[in-house]
Amino acid sequence: MTKGLSRRWVLGTLAGVIGAPGAALAGAPAVSIRPHLRGVAATKGAVAAVTDGGAQGLIARFGLPGEVVCAVADVKSGRPLEAVQDQEGLPPASVAKVMTTLYALDRLGPGYRFRTRLIGTGSLEGGVLKGDLVLAGGGDPTLETNDLAALAAELKQKGVREVRGRFLVYDGALPYVRSIDEAQHEHLGYSPAVSGIALNFNRVHFQWTRGANGYAVAMDARSDRYRPDVTMARMRVVNREVPIFTYSDRKGVDDWTVASGALGKDGSRWLPVRRPADYAGDVFRTMAAAYGIALKPAEATRSLPGGTVLVSHDSEPLQEVLHDMLKFSNNLTAEMVGMTATASSGQMPGSLRESAAAMNGWAAARLGMGHTRMVDHSGLGDASRMTAGDLVTALVQARQNGALRPLLKPFPMRDAKGRVVKDHPIKVDAKTGTLNFVSGLGGFLTAPNGKELAFAIFATDPGKRERSKGVEGDIPEGARAWNRKAKQLQQKLIEHWGAVYS
Repeated sequence: MTKGLSRRWVLGTLAGVIGAPGAALAGAPAVSIRPHLRGVAATKGAVAAVTDGGAQGLIARFGLPGEVVCAVADVKSGRPLEAVQDQEGLPPASVAKVMTTLYALDRLGPGYRFRTRLIGTGSLEGGVLKGDLVLAGGGDPTLETNDLAALAAELKQKGVREVRGRFLVYDGALPYVRSIDEAQHEHLGYSPAVSGIALNFNRVHFQWTRGANGYAVAMDARSDRYRPDVTMARMRVVNREVPIFTYSDRKGVDDWTVASGALGKDGSRWLPVRRPADYAGDVFRTMAAAYGIALKPAEATRSLPGGTVLVSHDSEPLQEVLHDMLKFSNNLTAEMVGMTATASSGQMPGSLRESAAAMNGWAAARLGMGHTRMVDHSGLGDASRMTAGDLVTALVQARQNGALRPLLKPFPMRDAKGRVVKDHPIKVDAKTGTLNFVSGLGGFLTAPNGKELAFAIFATDPGKRERSKGVEGDIPEGARAWNRKAKQLQQKLIEHWGAVYS
């Protein structure tokens, strides 16, 4: 969690609005208020824009390669105002996290906390645990090294000096997913494994330093207070130019190589973890040893043993977890929160796609999002499709019930040179979404006259995106320029709506 987050502000804003499971969307309209217009306005206030082609004309003149769809509606009345191909589904990228947020608030409630426990399966006598010690994950996406250190300290305070049995790590609270999106490059930290336990967003820190005899490398689970080395992941520098990274699961170890030609003098980056239970167990064992508690090497288990809870750690309330998820667009948080919301029904999803299908059904029934088909909860998989009309429908309903906007990040308006305009008359809170040759934006704008609008904009160049897959490196040629231009179009549409519907 971001410790600088004003918890009082978040709680105060949401108090009385989303106080219990289901309340976030209580009283949602039974009939969809989806905009259906295509490039024409529904109100007299838009006549000036219609004569110039409105949003559709603006998009055509701007000339962004690919496809662009959008929709906007008045929040107070729910009245649709303008739309362009609002029923055509495009990849939403991380804008999908808005849908996941509403799903989680409805199914779990804003005060829900994820709990990680240390369980003893035998008696504790004279500081000796005569049984197994179990680190039991509870689906917390925000667990970090500092938290494991605190658990080890509390275990010591409980009087535990020795564990006679095994050291188990339970990760069966959620399905195991090797990578959020298998189509992503193996080394990208935003597509790690998912399971019932996570540590440091399932990323391991890789650092390199060049010396007289070559490179010295380190793999650790660092935090602002600790830097424990890990044994479940290792790195070798290989004399080559490409590929930059290779990965293999070698005898239970995340085995990496990196091309020497891609490394400078020194540097670091976070790499994804494919074995979350082993990672958490590796780090906790180190933390426990620091407090004089010797543990056997960790063993992962999908079955939760019975026993006595010795100590536990609770996450921040869900609304704070979601605030940070939307602010930093963390994919792992979205997937773990989404699957936990699905599992809350009593039926554990068999896969990430199955959990997303359950969310799709919920969104269709609760929000009228009948044209949206997600394959995950983060928007990372580009097989997902969302319509601008569906998202605006959901945004209006959520805002009419007081939820969501306080959790969204302010979207700065910029001048022609890309500089932030501090006192811009249009105020925007929204969720961005970016993949290579995919750009989305959805949220709320307040016009100069105080009118609040809900909007959604999706754009993609499917040809360029398909050709970019598998290209070496994190960002293919042309992607930055295309995405920059897409963001410029988004601002022009927002300025258009802010002016026309004031």
